[in-house]
Amino acid sequence: MGRNPTVSWGSGLLSVIALSAAVATFLLISVVTLFRAELGYWLFERQASRQAQFDRLTSLEPGLHVAFCGTGAPLPDPTRAESCAVVIAGDALFVIDSGSGSTSNITIMGLPADQIRAVFLTHFHSDHIADLGNLALQRWVNGAHPSPLPVIGPQGVDQIVAGFNLAYGPDQIYRPAHHGEQIVPSSGAGLVAQAFQLPARTEPPENESAISVYDDDSVSVSALRVDHDPADPAVAYRFEYAGRSVVFSGDLIVSRSPGFEAFVRGADLLVMEGLQPQLLKIIEQNVIERGDPNLGVIMQDVLDYHTTPEQAAELAQSAAAGALVINHVVPPIPNRFLEAAFLRGAPSRFDGPVRVARDGLAVTLPLGSDEIQFHNWF
Repeated sequence: MGRNPTVSWGSGLLSVIALSAAVATFLLISVVTLFRAELGYWLFERQASRQAQFDRLTSLEPGLHVAFCGTGAPLPDPTRAESCAVVIAGDALFVIDSGSGSTSNITIMGLPADQIRAVFLTHFHSDHIADLGNLALQRWVNGAHPSPLPVIGPQGVDQIVAGFNLAYGPDQIYRPAHHGEQIVPSSGAGLVAQAFQLPARTEPPENESAISVYDDDSVSVSALRVDHDPADPAVAYRFEYAGRSVVFSGDLIVSRSPGFEAFVRGADLLVMEGLQPQLLKIIEQNVIERGDPNLGVIMQDVLDYHTTPEQAAELAQSAAAGALVINHVVPPIPNRFLEAAFLRGAPSRFDGPVRVARDGLAVTLPLGSDEIQFHNWF
């Protein structure tokens, strides 16, 4: 039988198309390789232009907003900076704790560091204060601030601030000398402490009374002593703005902080630390087996001054909070699949939404409603 001319013609056409596609791909790769520097410059220019025009604050709807710039703890976690959150109330921007790596996340989230009004410290563990120097630097040089960054915290905050100012002392001389006083005024360098005095601790612990630590025309902040012994003083904060509210627990032992439930009551959002003992014991066993008993002891020690996700959920339920976000995640949870193992029974113990915080998570509490919106900012 003879060849089918239709099949031959079709096969030939496919061959031509395949050859043409291969040639086009080769030419495209050749052009990209030849002009890689020029293309890279063009792409970088476009990205820089978009970043320069982006202002997160102007894009926010009216409300109380919380953004998480650090949701980890001292155990190394490549996906999380250490403890840090940002509160946005109208045009006011506040930072709660400043753990290592968190300042970079503030910038990545599109939040202007130069507009930070103050930092609130819950306590003085290293993973809550390590980035204070960098945060003050970014606010200073990006905003030409004439006065230092206020750091609000319980008694002892003066020592923390003095230490960072001492460490950054040479840098505070270099930058005005290089850029000039008009761009980087010397008067704006560093940090300034604003300490508040807590009532004396009692033993056994009694219900504590909250105290006002910040109040302007629209934003009020109160603090409550909590138990994170031996890290003392330690406090929780409650932010109130236009009828919406958020509570940050800091690190605490719930059973030894009897006033905390009343402090949280009715808050739209409860941000609470979380440690899952079952997962931490796995790490403890592994570090002991590899011959590191010292770290094994530390893994055991931290169990007695933190809160489990289940305890956080029970507290949120009894205090009638609107939503619960677990931050200061211990141990590290490298992916979302493991969040169920971390939370375990927590979601069944609280009627509202429960989230495990990740860097870049944001929560919006719109004005004039009880709505709670969750977003990811990166």
